[in-house]
Amino acid sequence: MPHTDHNTPDVIPVRDYLLDLQDRICDALQALEADTAFHEDSWVRDEGGGGRSRVLEDGAVFEKAGINFSHVHGGKLPASATAHRPELAGRSFEALGVSLVIHPRNPYVPTSHANVRFFIAEKAGEEPVWWFGGGFDLTPYYGFEEDAVHWHQTARAACEPFGDDLYARLKRWCDDYFYLKHRDEPRGIGGLFFDDYNAPGFADSFALMRSIGDHYIPAYLPIVEKRKAIPYGERERDFQLYRRGRYVEFNLVYDRGTLFGLQTGGRTESILMSLPPLVKWRYDWQPEAGSAEAALYTTFLKPREWV
Repeated sequence: MPHTDHNTPDVIPVRDYLLDLQDRICDALQALEADTAFHEDSWVRDEGGGGRSRVLEDGAVFEKAGINFSHVHGGKLPASATAHRPELAGRSFEALGVSLVIHPRNPYVPTSHANVRFFIAEKAGEEPVWWFGGGFDLTPYYGFEEDAVHWHQTARAACEPFGDDLYARLKRWCDDYFYLKHRDEPRGIGGLFFDDYNAPGFADSFALMRSIGDHYIPAYLPIVEKRKAIPYGERERDFQLYRRGRYVEFNLVYDRGTLFGLQTGGRTESILMSLPPLVKWRYDWQPEAGSAEAALYTTFLKPREWV
């Protein structure tokens, strides 16, 4: 029976929202692909729960687009999850969310990532420990100032109902999180990131998660539509594949969701669907000074105020 107190954590409305969000995002992306459809894969996790993975591959606009819903539960968290949160030890848990990564074909269209998630750990006789997390971020290969401004204006609009300082806080959090320490560079131009979010209570925290989820398509789709038909050649494609390597490095070394999924016995195919279909690594490659490729490093891969 759902809880009646709007500030008591309740998994059911979160699950309903996330399933609907997955549908809406898939429908919006599918509208740009006339000849290629999402493949849906429903799966069950042996330890409890399951999910619904949807992947579109080799499309005219999207070389790979993966939008994953998962709702997993278990009697005990992995050591990695309780090392920094000892109060979680001995608790059962539920984790649910929508996570997506879009790798476009045209190098002038940026890669984008978004996820929204909810976590709750419970123990008989004790208050539940719960939080929301997520956000969205943009990874261009060839930067456009107006795209970066639009992306961050939409991110700011998602946060505005929840306090004047929230966008600045979640933007800074995103810049700090999506940072490749071993490369000493940001992954992209950022956006929003938040985790362990529960301070305003369940209703307001859930409302923020919904707002961020709902603003993803308005943030990303106009950029895709504007850039998807720009002509490009082998040079641009080559640079795109080289820069995708950074994406892979971040996801496999730092990404909390990837690590949590792998360490809790999650479904590997769904966890690693974020990886691009093609990628290149080169030894100590540097862009030509003054080139469009160099501009990515000098202008866009620098945390700055876009709005």
